[in-house]
Amino acid sequence: MIYKYKTTRIYPGKGWRDDEGVQYPKNWNIWSADEKAERGVTEIKEDTPPDGRLYDWEMDDNGKVTSTAKSMSFLKADIKKQIDSNQLTRLSESDWAIIRKADKGTAVPTNIQTWRDAIRTKATEMETAVNACSSVDEIADLWVVHNDDGSVKSGILYVWPELEE
Repeated sequence: MIYKYKTTRIYPGKGWRDDEGVQYPKNWNIWSADEKAERGVTEIKEDTPPDGRLYDWEMDDNGKVTSTAKSMSFLKADIKKQIDSNQLTRLSESDWAIIRKADKGTAVPTNIQTWRDAIRTKATEMETAVNACSSVDEIADLWVVHNDDGSVKSGILYVWPELEE
């Protein structure tokens, strides 16, 4: 819970001083609602902020959120940049096999080549899905949601193929 005294936020577990200089102890939050009201303390019920990946938002001193959806062109470019970065990071894990082939002519193990191809295919699939979106809600639906058991319930973003041994 967050509270305020006039325009100053005060927090449970921290003492505070009123305008007359009276110092209140750090356990002031155990006061009843009436005691808090007598001293000018009000509870701030903060709005739940929207997803910061999709919206720019601000919270005022009273806990009210105002938000604006990020532009679709920005969102698409940002997500595709993240996809590319993720793809490169994953591919770099097996670059040694590609370098070894170029350096010594040693064949790239089949499982590694298959995995690298699957990474590229998945990245293309994700980028295609992002490009097809026409609203922030459609982009939000692309993020993975998991079931209680950890399996993927919905979404495709950032679920990458695993390297088979």
